[in-house]
Amino acid sequence: MAALTAIALVGAGCGLPQLSGLAPAATVPPPTHRVIVVVATATPVPALSQAIDVPPVETEEDRRVAIYERMAPAVVNITTQILRSDFFWGYMPEEGSGSGFLWDSDGHVVTNYHVIEGAQEISVSFGDDVNLMAEVIGADPQNDLAVLRLEGAIPDGVQPIPLGASAGLKVGQSAIAIGNPFGQFERTMTEGIVSALNRTIETESTVLRGVIQTDAAINRGNSGGPLLDSSGRLIGVNSAIYSPTGTSAGVGLAIPVDKVSRVVPELIASGRYPHPWLGLEELGYEITPALAQSLRLPVEQGLLIARIYRGSPVDIAGVRSAQEEVILRNRRYLVGGDILTAIDGRPLTTWEQLNAYLDEAARVGQAVTLSLLRDGELLTLEATLADTPESLQG
Repeated sequence: MAALTAIALVGAGCGLPQLSGLAPAATVPPPTHRVIVVVATATPVPALSQAIDVPPVETEEDRRVAIYERMAPAVVNITTQILRSDFFWGYMPEEGSGSGFLWDSDGHVVTNYHVIEGAQEISVSFGDDVNLMAEVIGADPQNDLAVLRLEGAIPDGVQPIPLGASAGLKVGQSAIAIGNPFGQFERTMTEGIVSALNRTIETESTVLRGVIQTDAAINRGNSGGPLLDSSGRLIGVNSAIYSPTGTSAGVGLAIPVDKVSRVVPELIASGRYPHPWLGLEELGYEITPALAQSLRLPVEQGLLIARIYRGSPVDIAGVRSAQEEVILRNRRYLVGGDILTAIDGRPLTTWEQLNAYLDEAARVGQAVTLSLLRDGELLTLEATLADTPESLQG
């Protein structure tokens, strides 16, 4: 996976997160481009095999028209009122906007967390005729997702967008985006292809993994709008664009629907999503051959554990943290702790690999097997993943 680094952020009055990097392995020099983060969401409704309520079509044009007529009514324009502090005038109202869409028949709307972050008032528009107030009932800043509940009835005939799948996507498949670019062009539809898969977006506060890249035109205000397949099923959440100008340059990024379908039901049920936590403080070191030689370590790759949280899963499991401090080339190293070489049999060379495994493949309450080296001897311990403490969440 190629790496990208954002130099500046272009906002749309809706609290867009700062993009600072892409992909765990930085193999491409950071380009001096500006980045916009425009994020999107998903919808759990019929299974992928279930028929979609779209009439048979004969041409590509008919297909696009049919998808738009069926899916666009479920795409909403979200307007927020945020109070910003002003040195001279005190708190001043500031308006933001983004997209979202109907998740279920109970009046839940999914959008991005950055669209509603800090909002004191939220309005949801189903077109010119229907404007409803809404409240946030669940938010997950780490995955940049939020769920709103409408304070009023869903307009007649509006149906939630059918749920697709992102696991089986292939580069080259069709991708259709519907959203509200710049907060004023409601229910704009654009079409492109899936350009790449499994991108990783690093923001100021979190990392979004498994992201879908598309060339479907996405701009500011598309945050929260759906990315659909050629049958009109949801495959992703239009999440960001990478651009030198602040407008669409053919690199759109979407949160995969498989992740959204895990997170959103938890937000509806309890208001938050439990993130698996081991309790390792990332003040440890990624071991390289040079570091291993300098510190006289018995391996040339792995994670040298410096500190652990007291009472955490790794503490309970018996993982050992640093025992001493050494100074090497004017840098302080906490050494003598265990070296983590694998989790559940998957080799580890970077902290990102560990974090990605916990984020994508693990769940709270799951037991994981840790492969460690202690004093040159192989050691295997089992730890039960806990929910990340609230004080450590983004």
